[in-house]
Amino acid sequence: MSENKNYTDNYIEAKSAVDWDEYFMLQAIMASFKSKDPATKVGCVFVDQNNHQITFGYNGFVAGIDESKLPWGKLKNAPLEHQKYGYVVHAEANAILHSPGNLKGSKCYVTLFPCHECAKLLASSKVDEIIYLQDKHFGTETNTIARKIFELTDIKFRRLKLEDDIISKLSHHFHEMTND
Repeated sequence: MSENKNYTDNYIEAKSAVDWDEYFMLQAIMASFKSKDPATKVGCVFVDQNNHQITFGYNGFVAGIDESKLPWGKLKNAPLEHQKYGYVVHAEANAILHSPGNLKGSKCYVTLFPCHECAKLLASSKVDEIIYLQDKHFGTETNTIARKIFELTDIKFRRLKLEDDIISKLSHHFHEMTND
């Protein structure tokens, strides 16, 4: 015969250590780890309206190319042929190229505010919002044009400031998972 027990102590409040914005920005940061660019590593994640990841990308050379024959340098006095800028595909473009489907209405989490070329791709893909981590090119011509494209196409954009404790939370979580 079963006893009628009170299990109310088993109902505890549970909460994720990160919100959706933090979670997807951490995913974009992880994507940036794959970049071989010695100067600027950028990662990007696209998410649908249900907070499901659609695609991701990072900045790197054209897929399948012999990278040993290309420069990673960025000397301004060198011809474009001898600078990385002639060959690098940005994180946002890589994510769009590898998307399995339509990106209309999605959010784009990216570690660096998009350049004007990526802004054109994002606007043409009908992305709803750009969430970025840093904007080190703020005020430059390419940055100003990107912002104008977003404003003219009603794409929202905002900077995400990760709290300092997120790294310690992440470190603690990894430590718990990897130690017996």
